[in-house]
Amino acid sequence: MNADYFRMLADYTIWADTIVIEWLNQLNDDQWNQNITSSFSSIRQTALHIASAEKVWIDFWKCEPVPVFLAVDFNGTNKDLINIWREASKGMKKFIDECPEDNYLKDVIFSYPRGGEGKMQFWQTVSHIVNHSTYHRGQLVTLLRQIGLTNLSSIDLATYFILNQK
Repeated sequence: MNADYFRMLADYTIWADTIVIEWLNQLNDDQWNQNITSSFSSIRQTALHIASAEKVWIDFWKCEPVPVFLAVDFNGTNKDLINIWREASKGMKKFIDECPEDNYLKDVIFSYPRGGEGKMQFWQTVSHIVNHSTYHRGQLVTLLRQIGLTNLSSIDLATYFILNQK
């Protein structure tokens, strides 16, 4: 576990989020909101969940007194959601870039949207959010295929490593 590894995971998240967002930008409102059986009821709800999670973890890392659970009451447009998601990805990378490696073992206190608190070490929260976003981006791929998008590329970590070899 070192800073370079976590920076690379943040870079991967930005890369994969950017590709998915490009796909989402091709959709019309009906496609965004079409009811499709998955963990969430639509592409919009799945994207909102990912963006909300990436954003709220930054709040937890910063010890914000009132973390924003975007998914609870977001009423913005799809474009607003995409902009928030992009900023959250970049914000995660910025925080990790600036976080001293000595802080990786420090506890991060977090709250659940429905109440209650938990804690994990910082490095565990970074691993969690990268894994969480990857899981739900995979769901988006399936949802996008169900509405007819076929020109979707691999966005897994191995693909990122291969494309970014130095």
